[in-house]
Amino acid sequence: MKFIDEAIIQVFAGKGGDGVASFRREKYIPRGGPNGGDGGRGGSIYAIADRNINTLIDYRYARMHRAKNGQNGQGSDRYGKSADDIVLRMPVGTLIKDGITGEIVADLVHDQQKVLLAKGGNGGLGNLHFKSSTNRAPRQFTYGEPGQELELKLELKVLADVGLLGMPNAGKSTLIRAVSAARPKVADYPFTTLQPNLGVVRVDYNRSFVMADIPGLIEGAAEGVGLGHRFLKHLTRTRLLLHVVDMSPLNEETDLVHEARALVEELRKYDQSLYQKPRWLVLNKTDMIPAERRDQLCQEFLQKLDWQDKYFIISALTGEGCQLLTYTIMDYLEHHLLPEPEPEPKNPGNSDSDNELLNSC
Repeated sequence: MKFIDEAIIQVFAGKGGDGVASFRREKYIPRGGPNGGDGGRGGSIYAIADRNINTLIDYRYARMHRAKNGQNGQGSDRYGKSADDIVLRMPVGTLIKDGITGEIVADLVHDQQKVLLAKGGNGGLGNLHFKSSTNRAPRQFTYGEPGQELELKLELKVLADVGLLGMPNAGKSTLIRAVSAARPKVADYPFTTLQPNLGVVRVDYNRSFVMADIPGLIEGAAEGVGLGHRFLKHLTRTRLLLHVVDMSPLNEETDLVHEARALVEELRKYDQSLYQKPRWLVLNKTDMIPAERRDQLCQEFLQKLDWQDKYFIISALTGEGCQLLTYTIMDYLEHHLLPEPEPEPKNPGNSDSDNELLNSC
């Protein structure tokens, strides 16, 4: 399936049905009172997060979603039927924005999280609501309210604890294959990943975390070189970044220090908060360096880069050093837990005074 992480859709909630002005007309009842019913409610449109969906491809080609209108009221106290609601299933991690203002409408971060996108219009009132002691034959009725119409921009930001960052062919896909059950394409010739991959890394029976691999970032991405910054948004939800460096590049004249600094600079240009995330250095493909020179070359690289944070020397191909890396990541994540989300109000439509009144009833 083709990976789609952005889409623009239009949603049209249904209009409420009109009320009706009607009077009771039966034999031997010459002055029957008003009996016009209310119109039905228009259909609303909801979005629900579904962990079984991993792409927005359905919304790339089906862009218009329209709920039905409510039925009009009828005589004999008959109310119009309310229209069915429409539920749009989206991947967990979908950010929904107003396509015009850019305001965030919803952020689907939990499986089965359900949010209202467009509210259907309320039905109109029939004339039976307007009868009184002084108005026994009312002819007033109201029309149904229109439903909301919105243009929405959908952005999928994958949910992962750890994100892999690096130049093309740094070995990120090989690393995620080595430590998880994910199987992105790898080969013995140079090419780059074209779409994000997620893998669950299990370090123990009930200890695991999610790792995300995105296409490689190259110098000049801010100006549109390569895949640009398109996939960097998938790292914004991560809690830790792993900067993977290829210690055995095909071109021996490659300046690894310059590439590492250039990548970090592209990260800073994209998002300051992403740039400030905890970032560890992973020196990969060390199995291709002679054993007697391995430590020396790695230390020289670290000194030139002036790296003071955590680093790991691994070989994703042979698995050397990967176990230490995953266990250290797991310990870090367990000691840096995310804050608990604030509980949502049980009845957001009522004020505090309304809730107190309801509780006292």
